[in-house]
Amino acid sequence: MNSKKHINYPYMPAEGVIRYVPADNEYMQAAKAYAQEHSLDKTMPNASIIVKLGQIVGRGFNGSDYHETHGCERVRLGIPTGQGYELCEGCSPKNHGEPRAIANAHEHGVTDLNGADLYLWGHWWCCEPCWNSMLEAGIHDVYLLENSETLFNKESPDNIIGRQFATA
Repeated sequence: MNSKKHINYPYMPAEGVIRYVPADNEYMQAAKAYAQEHSLDKTMPNASIIVKLGQIVGRGFNGSDYHETHGCERVRLGIPTGQGYELCEGCSPKNHGEPRAIANAHEHGVTDLNGADLYLWGHWWCCEPCWNSMLEAGIHDVYLLENSETLFNKESPDNIIGRQFATA
């Protein structure tokens, strides 16, 4: 389900909801700042912020240092976005911001995430393993930056990849 327009996401579960917020949304700003400071993926830095009852309860960033020393097997093989995560240690879902934010919330004693929202800065969709983690935790609503399907889409000629922190 999409609250604004029809976008053909590479993956979208029936029980998931994507909503959009402007760049000045306080939680999107928090996710952007966290990505800029912590993300280990220098090409597609992103971060997730989990919000429950108006409070940030979890934070997670993407990436690992694996790509710096070993490169990316998915890139070498020409694997499309959202596929073949199991082929590369650096791309493993354990290194994605969404499950890391859930783990961070749990580490800080917030184990009930039912009804919480996740704000994701730096991507235009969530992969199946991340959706599975979120839905299992009770998170059904994901907030993305307005126009993220263009801004963070490698296929879009109007993307801001490489300029994420200067523009968005």
